Amino acid sequence: MTESTASAWRFPGLPSGRTWAIAIPFAFLLVFFMLPFLLVLKISFAQSAMEVPPYTALLQYQDQQLSFLLSLESYITIFSDDIYFSAYASSVKVAFFTTLVCLLVGYPAAWLIANARPGVRELLLMGVVLPFWTSYLVRIYAWVGILKDQGLANRLLLWSGMTDAPLQLMHNTIGLYVGMVYSYLPYMVLPLYAFLVKMDRSLPEAARDLGAQPWEVFFTVTLPLSLPGITAGCLLVFIPSVGEYVIPELLGSSSDLMIGRVMWSDFFNSIAWPLAAAATGVMVALLLVPMAWFQRVQSRTGAVA
Repeated sequence: MTESTASAWRFPGLPSGRTWAIAIPFAFLLVFFMLPFLLVLKISFAQSAMEVPPYTALLQYQDQQLSFLLSLESYITIFSDDIYFSAYASSVKVAFFTTLVCLLVGYPAAWLIANARPGVRELLLMGVVLPFWTSYLVRIYAWVGILKDQGLANRLLLWSGMTDAPLQLMHNTIGLYVGMVYSYLPYMVLPLYAFLVKMDRSLPEAARDLGAQPWEVFFTVTLPLSLPGITAGCLLVFIPSVGEYVIPELLGSSSDLMIGRVMWSDFFNSIAWPLAAAATGVMVALLLVPMAWFQRVQSRTGAVA
């Protein structure tokens, strides 16, 4: 069917199919992401109160006069209390090292998958995607069974004679990073694979024909061409890692004070909803910086291409 025939069957006044294809995802994001965030942002400018819901209203109508009752008390607490600074710093540190380990492990894995034979490639991709078929919480609980004192890992170590007593592999930094890297490694592998599999194979071959060593081919051809995939994978790992709650709670120690645990405590233990909402708003504002940087890098890459 030609374009003129398709336009003839289109009802006048109705949006085109392309418009619907764009509008439906945007409507989904608006309803399920933007509106809840705006609600949280509204709560952050309120004050805690012993009522249901546990915060004051922002609009008050009294004596035939409408007034706004905006409070910056929660934001002042966020920027003046050391516990929030420590939580943000710890979250950024954990997210950074998680991203770094995922990159060091995920890049070789993505390269091997991209260069595998078609039949083997599908099996390897299935192995990367397969964990998504299982509940996230179940997968983390599985690591509890593996890393606990009488878990599978310690039993193998005792059986092999590598240790005489069970090692503490969870409720510490080891358990935290094992869970974080395991959970977010696919988010690094898949974007890298998408860029590596589309790479022009003639470019590395030309570099080898000109006498370049394998490491020179990698650093001068393969790595620069895969930088957009590295950037996308790093952001997909770093951003959710900052606000992670389940893994630090189940596998980390009490000293791993991440902002997700602080917000949970404010919401459900202290019932300080405005304070938790302000912490959420600050975290989103901090994450907008790397997202804006990624958008700028993508724009430059598209302009150069």
